[in-house]
Amino acid sequence: MLTEDDLFWKSMGVTFAYVFLTIPLKLAFALGIAFVLNFKLRGIGFFRTAFYIPSILGSSVAIAVLWRALFAIDGLLNSFIGVFGFEAINWLGEPSLALTSVTLLRVWQFGSAMVIFLAALQNVPQSQYEAAMIDGASKWQMFMKVTVPLITPVIFFNFIMQTTQAFQEFTAPYVITGGGPTHYTYLFSLYIYDTAFKYFDMGYGAALAWVLFLVVALFASIAFKSSKYWVFYSADKGGKND
Repeated sequence: MLTEDDLFWKSMGVTFAYVFLTIPLKLAFALGIAFVLNFKLRGIGFFRTAFYIPSILGSSVAIAVLWRALFAIDGLLNSFIGVFGFEAINWLGEPSLALTSVTLLRVWQFGSAMVIFLAALQNVPQSQYEAAMIDGASKWQMFMKVTVPLITPVIFFNFIMQTTQAFQEFTAPYVITGGGPTHYTYLFSLYIYDTAFKYFDMGYGAALAWVLFLVVALFASIAFKSSKYWVFYSADKGGKND
């Protein structure tokens, strides 16, 4: 029974922790970088491409292996901090750090969300900013009162897409930590995989997959219900009108 399965609750808790840690950081980085890249500066095209490259690479096994080597006890990151006299940190072996190390890989791949944010920022009418300037609004006020409300549909889209992907994350924790240490990075997708293909309990594995589907569907449903309070559309239906 699912209610009596300790590993079920453990993996589900880790998954929610991963989602709630990853999504705000990733969307914040994506929006912040997109805002900077929206300025017309010399060489800005190079930086737009550079920031998008991690998303092209995706969550491949090769990238996960490189990430594991980077955060290993004898990896490049510890070699770098060792130059300044600091002791090596067991990034992947410490329960308090392992999930964060895996999360950083997903956050690093913010390029796809960034491109969508950038397109939205470029479509914000300049007349809105000019009106705000006439009213004496500061840069921060223009961002919060003009930019953010006008791009809330795009924020919502990125939120749904990135959250759905995060709930299904498999490659990074499987390759980097294998779900350890002591199941601190044991996401629900890993539990489904182990149940179905390692222990060959296909029936229970299928049931777990349906649970994950229902969790994602419920989460998306709540997000859509709440969107009418903070997402501003110019259309006549759905969300708030401008």
